[in-house]
Amino acid sequence: MNSLSTSASSDSSVSSSTSWFSGLVRGRLDKSSSLKMAGSSSSGGGLASNNEGPIKGKNQFRGVLFKYGPKSIQGQFGCPGLHFSTLVVAFKTGDYKQQVIFIGGLTDGFLATDYLEPLAVALDNEKWSLVQLLMSSSYSGYGTSSLEQDAMEIDQLISYLINKENSEGVVLLGHSTGCQDIVHYMRTNAACSRAVRAAILQAPVSDREYRATLPETAAMIDLATSMIKEGLGSDLMPKEADPSPITAYRYNSLCAYMGDDDMFSSDLNEHQLRMRLGHMSSTPCQVIFSMDDEYVPEYVDKKALVERLCRAMGGAEKVEIEYGNHSLSNRVQEAVQAIIDFVKREGPKGWDDPWS
Repeated sequence: MNSLSTSASSDSSVSSSTSWFSGLVRGRLDKSSSLKMAGSSSSGGGLASNNEGPIKGKNQFRGVLFKYGPKSIQGQFGCPGLHFSTLVVAFKTGDYKQQVIFIGGLTDGFLATDYLEPLAVALDNEKWSLVQLLMSSSYSGYGTSSLEQDAMEIDQLISYLINKENSEGVVLLGHSTGCQDIVHYMRTNAACSRAVRAAILQAPVSDREYRATLPETAAMIDLATSMIKEGLGSDLMPKEADPSPITAYRYNSLCAYMGDDDMFSSDLNEHQLRMRLGHMSSTPCQVIFSMDDEYVPEYVDKKALVERLCRAMGGAEKVEIEYGNHSLSNRVQEAVQAIIDFVKREGPKGWDDPWS
């Protein structure tokens, strides 16, 4: 069984108000921080005593579990008859001032990929923390959420790290649909996006092209489109549409041509790709593409696709993992090495304060 060995912390002062910027600057001066595990040092060492490191055992992470959002999110997406509550929390290994934030894909939560465990160790050796976050879209919540909601929560997390942990900057690491979250977040120019020093997209694949291989998709796209036209975009689709509750809007976003989530499809032309990805050219980016990704249809030329994606992003670094599957569970060490090499190059020690 997967487990997290934690010390918990909560903070209710982080808000999504329009005064974030001034609040962030004040937070830099406040020097307040989340509760640490016993034995953490003021010099920024590991969280555990006796230099035990971030991993306690197989699938057992040692670190701090903290609440980064202002409150639980309860039914705010306007889905009639749907009641839910999500606590926006994150788990951090290592007690350092530079963080890699892992953003998982659909149905993901903590411990989403096999490479996170060795990555936590490798980052700790380089004096970086690994942060895994839960958003309102985590696990089965993706169908009643949106890229916009995810972006707001990512900004809240980075705000927390700046205000409460004196972060000197972050690298965003997206897996699968988490790649869409990163692309969307960087487009928002949100207050805390200035603290993002680099981005890594691992398995940026098209949800639309994969879903098009399923027999029910075409009819469900038609239904979702009709519901949206009737002003019912926040209503739930029939259960046949998706294993999890999903609104007409989110289904359309994931499955329809040029939906909000449609960023990495092989049939998008060069102009469409640049319109969706071109703003990433201002951020150092790495694209890690699995050349045996089971969620990419066989007709897609993977080499050509990853080349086009990197070009649309202004020349992002390309890493092709031969025989790698979607989550790289069969190429863990190659994944970790690629990520660490990029972080060491694009995230040098001694970053300038992002707010200076």
